[in-house]
Amino acid sequence: MTNANLAALADRYADIAAEIKGLESLKKELADEIKALGLEEIVGDRAIVTLSLSERSTFDTKLVREILTDEQAAACTKVALIETIRVKAAKAPKVVA
Repeated sequence: MTNANLAALADRYADIAAEIKGLESLKKELADEIKALGLEEIVGDRAIVTLSLSERSTFDTKLVREILTDEQAAACTKVALIETIRVKAAKAPKVVA
């Protein structure tokens, strides 16, 4: 890929990421509105939105580390490789007068 293609790829990624961030914000606002209604089901012309309540259990790793030895905690630990893409604005080139 040429430098121009790489720059276009980075810019396109940043544009899409920003658009998704805005849409996620709007989606959260709508979800909050739906939750506030308290209805189990809302039927639209193109979609049916359902609201349900469930319970989730979490594992208190801080407490487990107090109970288990470091070796026991390490034996129970899974390690995974995670790829992350971050976006930040590029600095504008300085113009020399």
